[in-house]
Amino acid sequence: MPTALTPAEALESLKAGNARFVAGTQRTDPFDAGVLELASGQSPHAIVLGCSDSRVPIETIFDQAPGNVFVVRVAGNFLNDDVLGSIEFGVAVLKARLIVVLGHTNCGAVTAAVAHARDGTTQPGYIARLVTAIAPAAEATRDLPGDWIVNATAENVRRAVQAMSVFSAIVAGAISGGDVEVAGGIYELHTGRVSFF
Repeated sequence: MPTALTPAEALESLKAGNARFVAGTQRTDPFDAGVLELASGQSPHAIVLGCSDSRVPIETIFDQAPGNVFVVRVAGNFLNDDVLGSIEFGVAVLKARLIVVLGHTNCGAVTAAVAHARDGTTQPGYIARLVTAIAPAAEATRDLPGDWIVNATAENVRRAVQAMSVFSAIVAGAISGGDVEVAGGIYELHTGRVSFF
Protein backbone atom coordinates (compact mmCIF):
# COMPACT_ATOMS: atom_id res chain seq x y z
CA MET A 1 0.00 0.00 0.00
CA PRO A 2 1.14 3.57 -0.61
CA THR A 3 2.79 5.39 2.26
CA ALA A 4 0.96 8.29 3.90
CA LEU A 5 1.78 11.62 2.30
CA THR A 6 1.09 15.16 3.38
CA PRO A 7 -1.35 17.11 1.17
CA ALA A 8 1.57 18.99 -0.40
CA GLU A 9 3.48 15.75 -1.06
CA ALA A 10 0.37 14.21 -2.64
CA LEU A 11 0.02 17.18 -4.99
CA GLU A 12 3.73 17.04 -5.87
CA SER A 13 3.35 13.32 -6.60
CA LEU A 14 0.58 14.06 -9.11
CA LYS A 15 2.52 16.95 -10.66
CA ALA A 16 5.67 14.84 -11.03
CA GLY A 17 3.66 11.96 -12.47
CA ASN A 18 2.00 14.26 -15.00
CA ALA A 19 5.42 15.62 -16.01
CA ARG A 20 6.61 12.03 -16.60
CA PHE A 21 3.45 11.30 -18.63
CA VAL A 22 3.98 14.40 -20.80
CA ALA A 23 7.64 13.49 -21.31
CA GLY A 24 6.80 9.86 -22.12
CA THR A 25 8.87 8.56 -19.22
CA GLN A 26 6.19 6.87 -17.13
CA ARG A 27 7.44 4.54 -14.45
CA THR A 28 4.19 2.86 -13.51
CA ASP A 29 2.98 -0.39 -14.99
CA PRO A 30 -0.74 -0.47 -14.14
CA PHE A 31 -0.57 -4.23 -13.70
CA ASP A 32 2.53 -4.52 -11.57
CA ALA A 33 2.92 -7.07 -8.79
CA GLY A 34 1.68 -4.59 -6.18
CA VAL A 35 -1.88 -5.06 -7.39
CA LEU A 36 -2.15 -8.26 -5.35
CA GLU A 37 -1.28 -6.34 -2.19
CA LEU A 38 -4.32 -4.11 -2.74
CA ALA A 39 -6.75 -7.00 -2.31
CA SER A 40 -6.64 -6.50 1.46
CA GLY A 41 -7.38 -2.76 1.41
CA GLN A 42 -6.58 0.63 0.00
CA SER A 43 -4.88 3.77 1.25
CA PRO A 44 -4.88 6.33 -1.58
CA HIS A 45 -3.11 9.63 -1.01
CA ALA A 46 -5.32 11.58 -3.42
CA ILE A 47 -8.92 11.77 -4.58
CA VAL A 48 -9.53 13.00 -8.12
CA LEU A 49 -12.97 14.11 -9.29
CA GLY A 50 -12.64 13.87 -13.04
CA CYS A 51 -14.76 13.80 -16.14
CA SER A 52 -15.92 10.48 -17.59
CA ASP A 53 -14.21 11.34 -20.89
CA SER A 54 -12.31 8.28 -22.13
CA ARG A 55 -9.44 10.49 -23.29
CA VAL A 56 -8.60 11.43 -19.69
CA PRO A 57 -7.48 8.23 -17.89
CA ILE A 58 -6.73 9.63 -14.45
CA GLU A 59 -4.14 7.15 -13.14
CA THR A 60 -2.34 7.17 -16.49
CA ILE A 61 -2.03 10.95 -16.87
CA PHE A 62 -0.62 11.20 -13.35
CA ASP A 63 1.56 8.08 -13.74
CA GLN A 64 0.14 6.59 -10.54
CA ALA A 65 0.03 2.94 -9.58
CA PRO A 66 -3.22 1.29 -8.56
CA GLY A 67 -4.03 2.18 -4.96
CA ASN A 68 -2.59 5.70 -5.08
CA VAL A 69 -5.62 7.58 -6.40
CA PHE A 70 -9.30 7.27 -5.47
CA VAL A 71 -11.03 8.30 -8.70
CA VAL A 72 -14.58 9.63 -8.88
CA ARG A 73 -15.86 10.31 -12.40
CA VAL A 74 -18.92 11.96 -13.86
CA ALA A 75 -19.32 13.67 -17.23
CA GLY A 76 -18.50 17.32 -16.60
CA ASN A 77 -16.71 16.69 -13.25
CA PHE A 78 -19.38 18.46 -11.16
CA LEU A 79 -20.56 17.81 -7.63
CA ASN A 80 -23.82 16.09 -6.80
CA ASP A 81 -24.86 14.06 -3.75
CA ASP A 82 -23.41 10.77 -5.01
CA VAL A 83 -20.11 12.32 -6.06
CA LEU A 84 -19.81 14.18 -2.76
CA GLY A 85 -20.58 10.98 -0.85
CA SER A 86 -17.78 9.22 -2.70
CA ILE A 87 -15.37 12.06 -1.91
CA GLU A 88 -16.40 12.01 1.75
CA PHE A 89 -15.68 8.27 1.84
CA GLY A 90 -12.21 8.95 0.42
CA VAL A 91 -11.57 11.57 3.10
CA ALA A 92 -13.24 10.05 6.17
CA VAL A 93 -12.61 6.35 5.64
CA LEU A 94 -9.60 6.10 3.32
CA LYS A 95 -7.83 9.15 4.79
CA ALA A 96 -6.76 10.62 1.44
CA ARG A 97 -4.88 13.89 1.94
CA LEU A 98 -5.61 15.70 -1.34
CA ILE A 99 -8.72 16.30 -3.43
CA VAL A 100 -8.30 17.42 -7.03
CA VAL A 101 -11.16 18.53 -9.26
CA LEU A 102 -9.90 17.91 -12.79
CA GLY A 103 -11.55 19.42 -15.83
CA HIS A 104 -10.24 19.07 -19.37
CA THR A 105 -10.18 20.93 -22.65
CA ASN A 106 -12.88 20.24 -25.24
CA CYS A 107 -15.24 18.80 -22.62
CA GLY A 108 -18.48 17.73 -24.28
CA ALA A 109 -20.55 18.32 -21.15
CA VAL A 110 -19.26 21.88 -20.73
CA THR A 111 -19.71 22.51 -24.46
CA ALA A 112 -23.33 21.37 -24.17
CA ALA A 113 -23.88 23.68 -21.18
CA VAL A 114 -22.48 26.63 -23.13
CA ALA A 115 -24.68 25.78 -26.12
CA HIS A 116 -27.69 25.69 -23.83
CA ALA A 117 -26.78 29.08 -22.33
CA ARG A 118 -26.04 30.57 -25.76
CA ASP A 119 -29.06 29.44 -27.75
CA GLY A 120 -31.20 27.11 -25.63
CA THR A 121 -29.91 23.88 -27.19
CA THR A 122 -31.33 20.97 -25.21
CA GLN A 123 -30.08 17.43 -24.69
CA PRO A 124 -32.16 14.24 -24.53
CA GLY A 125 -32.88 12.14 -21.46
CA TYR A 126 -30.66 12.34 -18.42
CA ILE A 127 -27.98 14.14 -20.41
CA ALA A 128 -30.05 17.27 -19.75
CA ARG A 129 -29.28 16.88 -16.03
CA LEU A 130 -25.57 17.10 -16.74
CA VAL A 131 -26.15 20.32 -18.65
CA THR A 132 -28.29 21.72 -15.82
CA ALA A 133 -25.53 20.97 -13.29
CA ILE A 134 -22.90 22.79 -15.36
CA ALA A 135 -25.14 25.64 -16.57
CA PRO A 136 -24.24 28.02 -13.69
CA ALA A 137 -20.58 27.94 -14.74
CA ALA A 138 -21.56 28.63 -18.34
CA GLU A 139 -23.80 31.53 -17.34
CA ALA A 140 -21.16 33.02 -15.03
CA THR A 141 -18.62 33.18 -17.86
CA ARG A 142 -20.94 34.39 -20.63
CA ASP A 143 -19.47 37.90 -20.89
CA LEU A 144 -15.85 37.22 -20.02
CA PRO A 145 -13.15 37.92 -22.61
CA GLY A 146 -11.65 34.89 -24.34
CA ASP A 147 -13.13 31.55 -25.32
CA TRP A 148 -16.44 30.87 -23.57
CA ILE A 149 -15.94 27.11 -23.35
CA VAL A 150 -12.41 27.48 -21.95
CA ASN A 151 -13.66 29.99 -19.37
CA ALA A 152 -16.67 27.82 -18.45
CA THR A 153 -14.44 24.76 -18.03
CA ALA A 154 -12.22 26.58 -15.53
CA GLU A 155 -15.22 28.10 -13.73
CA ASN A 156 -16.87 24.69 -13.45
CA VAL A 157 -13.73 23.37 -11.73
CA ARG A 158 -13.50 26.41 -9.42
CA ARG A 159 -17.14 26.03 -8.40
CA ALA A 160 -16.68 22.36 -7.52
CA VAL A 161 -13.56 23.15 -5.49
CA GLN A 162 -15.39 25.87 -3.54
CA ALA A 163 -18.65 23.93 -3.12
CA MET A 164 -16.95 20.90 -1.58
CA SER A 165 -16.31 22.53 1.75
CA VAL A 166 -19.62 24.41 1.69
CA PHE A 167 -21.77 21.31 1.25
CA SER A 168 -19.68 18.77 3.16
CA ALA A 169 -18.94 19.12 6.86
CA ILE A 170 -16.56 16.17 6.51
CA VAL A 171 -14.49 17.87 3.82
CA ALA A 172 -14.66 21.26 5.55
CA GLY A 173 -13.48 19.74 8.83
CA ALA A 174 -10.58 17.94 7.16
CA ILE A 175 -9.52 21.15 5.41
CA SER A 176 -9.72 23.28 8.55
CA GLY A 177 -7.80 20.62 10.48
CA GLY A 178 -5.00 20.70 7.92
CA ASP A 179 -5.56 17.07 6.96
CA VAL A 180 -6.76 17.73 3.41
CA GLU A 181 -6.11 20.26 0.67
CA VAL A 182 -8.28 20.84 -2.39
CA ALA A 183 -6.91 21.89 -5.77
CA GLY A 184 -8.33 22.42 -9.22
CA GLY A 185 -6.73 21.56 -12.52
CA ILE A 186 -7.31 21.42 -16.25
CA TYR A 187 -5.99 18.60 -18.44
CA GLU A 188 -4.95 19.74 -21.91
CA LEU A 189 -5.95 17.05 -24.42
CA HIS A 190 -3.43 18.19 -27.03
CA THR A 191 -0.38 18.15 -24.75
CA GLY A 192 -1.26 15.83 -21.86
CA ARG A 193 -0.27 18.55 -19.39
CA VAL A 194 -2.30 19.36 -16.26
CA SER A 195 -2.34 23.00 -15.16
CA PHE A 196 -3.21 23.34 -11.47
CA PHE A 197 -4.79 26.37 -9.83
